[in-house]
Amino acid sequence: MQSFFSEIEDPRVPRTRAHLLTDILIIGIFSAIAGGKGWEDMENYGLSKHDWLKEFLALPNGIPCPDTFRRVFERINPKAFERCFRRAWVQSVVETVGAQVVSIDGKTLKGSYNREQGKSALHLVSAWASEHRLVLGQVKVTDKSNEITAIPALLELLDLAGCIITIDAMGTQTAIAKRCCEAQIATQIYNAKADYVLALKANHPTLHGQIKTWFDQAAADQFQGITVSYDERIEKGHHRTEKRQVWSVPVSQLPPLHNQDDWVGLQTVVMVVRVRHLWNKTTREVQFYLTSLESDACKLGQAIRLHWGVENGLHWTLDMTFSEDACRVRTGHAPQNLALLRRIALNGLNREQSLKRSNRQKSNRAAMDNNYMLTILAACLSQHNDTSKPACQ
Repeated sequence: MQSFFSEIEDPRVPRTRAHLLTDILIIGIFSAIAGGKGWEDMENYGLSKHDWLKEFLALPNGIPCPDTFRRVFERINPKAFERCFRRAWVQSVVETVGAQVVSIDGKTLKGSYNREQGKSALHLVSAWASEHRLVLGQVKVTDKSNEITAIPALLELLDLAGCIITIDAMGTQTAIAKRCCEAQIATQIYNAKADYVLALKANHPTLHGQIKTWFDQAAADQFQGITVSYDERIEKGHHRTEKRQVWSVPVSQLPPLHNQDDWVGLQTVVMVVRVRHLWNKTTREVQFYLTSLESDACKLGQAIRLHWGVENGLHWTLDMTFSEDACRVRTGHAPQNLALLRRIALNGLNREQSLKRSNRQKSNRAAMDNNYMLTILAACLSQHNDTSKPACQ
C-alpha cells in the first residue's frame, strides 16, 4: 500500500520529518474509513490501533500528533494526491468492473469557507460511476469560476473510453472551450471514444425552444411518420409514485437545429416526462437531452436515471455518513485533501459487500474490527470482475 503514494512529494523540511509521510497518509485513510472527521480523530485512531499498525507501518516516533496531521495535509499537493488515488486505486477497479455510466456533477463543501480571509467555500466537481458506486476523480473549481470550467479538466484526467458521460445543464455549454481548453465538452467526450448524454435547458434558449416546439407538435400528432423509440417506467416507494416516459428521436428526423454542428457526434434528441404523485400534490417535469448514442429509449432512460444516483449515492452519503458539510477544516490544501480521503473511504465501503449493512455501520465495524478494516481495503483494491449490467425489460 505504501507504494501507491510514492510519487507524492513530502512538503516538510527534512529535519522536521519525525514521521514517515506514508504512515501519516495511511493512518489518515484508516481514520476516514472508521468515521474520523479531522486531525484529533486521526491521532485517536492511531493511538487506539498502535500495536496493530506497528505490524505494517514503520512509526519510528510513534503516532503523529494532530498538528502534524494538519500541517501535512495542508501542504500536500492535492493534484499529486488525487493522481495517486486515480491511477493506483480507481483505474485498476474501473478496468475490471467497467464504468459504463459516469455522472459528472459538483458539490460545495459548505463548511470550508473562511470569512476572515474572504475565502469562499470549496467547490469540487466529481466523476461518479453510478452503476458501481465509485468516485473516479475530482477537480477543484477555481475561485471566481464555476463548474463549466472544471469539467473539461476532469474529463481530461480520466480514461473514459466506452463509457456514457452524463452531465446536467450546468455543464452543457458549447462555448466553454473558448475559455478553458479550446475544445467543446461534446467534442472532448466524443474524441475520447465515449458517448455523452447532456441535459438541455434554458441555458440554450433558441435550441431548447426549437426542440420543445418540435416535440410538442410531434406528440400532438402521435409521432405519425416519425421514427421514435418509447419507454415507460413506473416506480413506487417512499410514499411516492413516479411515472417516467422517454421518447428518443434520431436527429435526422428533426429540421436543422440551431448551431447543430457545435454538437459533434450528435445522433439523438430525447424528451423525458416525469410525473410524481405525492401524498399531497402531483408534479410534472419535462426535460430534454442531447446525446451521441443511437435512439434507444430504454437505454437512454436508464442512463438518465442513473445520473441522479450521484445525488443520493455520493453527495448525500458524504454529508450523512462523513458529515462533509459540517467539516470546518479550511486552511491550505487541507479541505481538498480531506475531501479525497472521504471519497477513498466511500469507495472502499461501497465495494465491500460481505457485510450487508449501511455504510455508517460498515464504518463503525471497521473502527472496531481490524480484520474488517483490511477487508474494506482489499475490496477497494480487488481485481475481481463484476460484469453485471442492468436489464432492460
